Amino acid sequence: MANPAFQSLHVLVVDDDTFMLELIGVTLKGLGVDKVGCASTGASALEAISNSTGQIDLLICDLNMPGMDGIEFLRHLAEREFREGVALISGEDSSILKTAETLAKEHELNFLGTFEKPVSRETLAGILERVGEGRRKGTRGPSEPITEEELRQGIHGDELTVFFQPKVSVASRELIGVESLVRWQHATRGMVFPDSFIQVAEKFDLIDDLTDAVFVKSMEQGGEWLSDGLDVKVSVNISVDSLNRLDLPEFIVNKAAKQGMDPSHVMLEVTESRLMEDIKKPLEILSRLRLKGIGLSIDDFGTGHSSMVQLKRFPFTELKIDRAFVNGAAKDDDARAILELSVDLAKKLGLSIVAEGVEDQDDWDMVAGLDIDLVQGYFVAKPMPGPEIGPWYEAYKAKSG
Repeated sequence: MANPAFQSLHVLVVDDDTFMLELIGVTLKGLGVDKVGCASTGASALEAISNSTGQIDLLICDLNMPGMDGIEFLRHLAEREFREGVALISGEDSSILKTAETLAKEHELNFLGTFEKPVSRETLAGILERVGEGRRKGTRGPSEPITEEELRQGIHGDELTVFFQPKVSVASRELIGVESLVRWQHATRGMVFPDSFIQVAEKFDLIDDLTDAVFVKSMEQGGEWLSDGLDVKVSVNISVDSLNRLDLPEFIVNKAAKQGMDPSHVMLEVTESRLMEDIKKPLEILSRLRLKGIGLSIDDFGTGHSSMVQLKRFPFTELKIDRAFVNGAAKDDDARAILELSVDLAKKLGLSIVAEGVEDQDDWDMVAGLDIDLVQGYFVAKPMPGPEIGPWYEAYKAKSG
């Protein structure tokens, strides 16, 4: 049955197999897509993009094509700063698909997934739905780079807001904590996500101001939850650049205490891949934070260059496994192996374990089978404004119980 929501989408299918082009085209039209373009080579696809009078919302591209293959095609898309959805299909083995996926993400393309041939109607409908979701949410980043003055105004002009994504216990399904996620409601750009301005903050020495603003807002919300009888641990991301501040431990504890937040209910998440530079000050500051009772989480575990060294050096209390090794790992033997090893390591070191990127029932069942402590991801809940956490939790308990 055709879906009216897909009618306005413009899809370009790139494949040297005429039968596959026709099959996917007919299926897309059957799903309700009015405008379906076809290209048999990467070069003709790039020409179609250049000559298009309207926006192409989705590219579905085969990997193995003569002339310009799908891997090279991805590079050309990145060079043209193509911002719309990209999905890859192939009859190649899964290792090639995973490598192509990694490359697409490194190119910072709006990557929607890799799929083995033949692509089913259900799979295509899922891809189209993701394109539709992206449209409803709006663009994640600004078309023009953020300037130093813009960001300074955003921070000091109180334009930042904080969303919170729940972390729930796998065993009890209780709400244990939340991760604070900063958003910037820009006057003209709309909602701007952190991947568009964190590096700007670090480049122009605004990261401490940004960290302070997010932490204070997070603690204020935590205090409001406490007043409402909701006692949750609040996690806040912190840049390694901020771990050179000798006053940071006192700042963290004092701002938390002002809102009635006990240090044991505050968690700082540090991305481990950047902790390997000069460790003297970070080591002192993280140790002092732990002495004061603040929890420390090693974030994105498995993606850095010296994960084991960081666990040995720093007093972490929590290990947060990157979504790359969680989402889809039930069907990915390599990701599952890394996930299992990470869980085993954390248990031997006495760390609590959070699996992020739990997106569906298969992900949940897998982490539950590995005896992971907490999960975070869209299968549980999307990030939401603080006042929505309480009503969401009541509905979640009713549904789960």
